[in-house]
Amino acid sequence: MAGGGFTDAGTLKRANLYEYKITWYFIFSCIVGALGGSLFGYDLGVSGGVTSMDDFLIEFFPQVYERKHAHMQETDYCKYDDQMLTLFTSSLYFAALVSTFGASSLTKKKGKRASIVAGSISFFIGAVMNASAVNISMLIVGRVLLGVGIGFGNQAVPLYLSEMAPAKVRGAVNQLFQLTTCLGILVANFVNYATEKIHPWGWRLSLGLATVPATVMFIGGLLCPETPNSLVEQGKMDEGRKVLERVRGTSNVDAEFEDLVDASREAQTIKNPFQNLLLKKNRPQFIIGALAIPAFQQLTGNNSILFYAPVIFQTLGFGSGASLYASVITSVALVLATLISMFYVDKFGRRAFFLEAGAEMFLCMVATAVVLALEFGKDKELSFGVSIFLVIIIFMFVLAYGRSWGPLGWLVPSELFPLEIRSAAQSVVVCVNMIFTAIVAQFFLASLCHLKYGIFLLFGGLIVVMSCFVFFLLPETKQVPIEEIYLLFEKHWFWKKIVGDGKEERKLNGHA
Repeated sequence: MAGGGFTDAGTLKRANLYEYKITWYFIFSCIVGALGGSLFGYDLGVSGGVTSMDDFLIEFFPQVYERKHAHMQETDYCKYDDQMLTLFTSSLYFAALVSTFGASSLTKKKGKRASIVAGSISFFIGAVMNASAVNISMLIVGRVLLGVGIGFGNQAVPLYLSEMAPAKVRGAVNQLFQLTTCLGILVANFVNYATEKIHPWGWRLSLGLATVPATVMFIGGLLCPETPNSLVEQGKMDEGRKVLERVRGTSNVDAEFEDLVDASREAQTIKNPFQNLLLKKNRPQFIIGALAIPAFQQLTGNNSILFYAPVIFQTLGFGSGASLYASVITSVALVLATLISMFYVDKFGRRAFFLEAGAEMFLCMVATAVVLALEFGKDKELSFGVSIFLVIIIFMFVLAYGRSWGPLGWLVPSELFPLEIRSAAQSVVVCVNMIFTAIVAQFFLASLCHLKYGIFLLFGGLIVVMSCFVFFLLPETKQVPIEEIYLLFEKHWFWKKIVGDGKEERKLNGHA
């Protein structure tokens, strides 16, 4: 088959010998560990809402405030085209992409919990600085500290969940990260809707309440156990086995523990994990998981809609309060979609969700572009019917994204890489994701101003490209043990031509 990769997990190594039960200890560990996603989500939701609040604009961006309320001759696409305003948003993501490499070193040496705790502390300090900001410099420094927190959290949490989860439910468990992210967005939109009415300091409350998810993440990092994979990698064999027995709910974990030990021994022979990412045997995972998927996730255009949903709806003619309310609707769609994906991704697989939702997202982007081309611009007001249609289309788009590229953009990369390069690879994943997040955040409003409705056609074209990539090059990973994913590429119609025979890595690591 063109798509390749439909490999039976039962034919792989010792997978058929793995045993597990869903225990309360396992559920507690995963829920508490996943709370790190709430940092990312709350910031995604709160930043777009704050940048549409008049009190915030008057304080820091008076020119944007004046342009927002003036009767301009230029089209309304350009109301919020201000690079300093978008730098307020995107500076966080530039900081995250740099900090994730520090998180990689900490994660490898001290485990996932250490990165989760460190990220929460940085995020807390950044939230306090933003809430008390008196100038743009304080805002940007606060955003940078928030970015460091997100860089550490996004590096550690998806790996934590994938390593804790049994193969057959790994998709659902890993998507707890996306679920807490979506709930963070939803809560942030409700907060913005309430604080927008508090003058003149409501925006400070919105930004300051980011200390709440940071505190929750800090407590979670202290309470949840380290993953068996990390404990084995640190040489704590007995402790690693005890944790594995507790999270699997059985003492019969010999097969899985042996696979962990084998993977750890191989990992200890690796001198430079970042260099090993480029080996032939890891090249499919590197191209798919570390480069393509995290970039594609942002190029769907969804995070642009989430960043700037209040701004977009105001640009389309909604009032300030109405625009924040419309943003709540889109974040509800995101939560619903994530729940759908959690329940069915391990049944229908990753590819099915990517491809089905991709077609729906493409149609939504085209529909949005057509409506805006016909009905919007040159100081024209959108009719009530057209406005409602646009909200529905955006709702449908977010619903499609929320069950595909949103959660799977974190799930698939976290399950592709072998233990010896997993932490390094996840740093590259977060780095690429944040690079494209920052680029899209920095230039979306300018592109909206200059390309007008064409920006949505551009995103639609990119969705077609990424759907073709998934169809031809991504093997199905559902229910395959994380330590045996590499076997899928050895059997894939295309990637088997790329994967080497192992001589290259033995030479690199000093073996004969």
